[in-house]
Amino acid sequence: MEINQPVPDFELSDLNGISHRLSNHRGKIVIVNFWSCECPHSERTDKAILSMFVQWQDDVAMLSIGSNRNESLAALKEAAESRRLPLVLHDADCRVADLFGAQTTPHVFVIDQDGILRYRGSVDDVTFRQRKPTRFFLDEAVESLLEGHLPPLKESPAYGCAIVREV
Repeated sequence: MEINQPVPDFELSDLNGISHRLSNHRGKIVIVNFWSCECPHSERTDKAILSMFVQWQDDVAMLSIGSNRNESLAALKEAAESRRLPLVLHDADCRVADLFGAQTTPHVFVIDQDGILRYRGSVDDVTFRQRKPTRFFLDEAVESLLEGHLPPLKESPAYGCAIVREV
């Protein structure tokens, strides 16, 4: 998947078995967030993303996707409820994670209103050596698109726990 190119449509079920398509959100900015119920980096960034999402919710859709093969549906549901995530999709066979080339949780992808990939990478600049964020890449990307221009940063290295594709 290339930056500044259309994102292929996909369909996944949420944690209650209801099917959702990426194309259902055309016209909104979409944050695709590869997510984990066990990864501490996902838990940390959930709080930051949700606080940003409150101000964007009319113009932005967020699709959190659980792709770790070692995380049960029950564990995903419990974490999603306790963290108050609006929508979590289950990618049991890692098909969508593979489509996006997602490597970690979290690994975010920002798609503009026309279905074009405009940013991929980390939520912020936290790394092993830098424990507190000083820059919020996701916020910058979404705010730029809301203001009608391209994000200043198109890509950053994803940082978090590796997506478990084999059990």
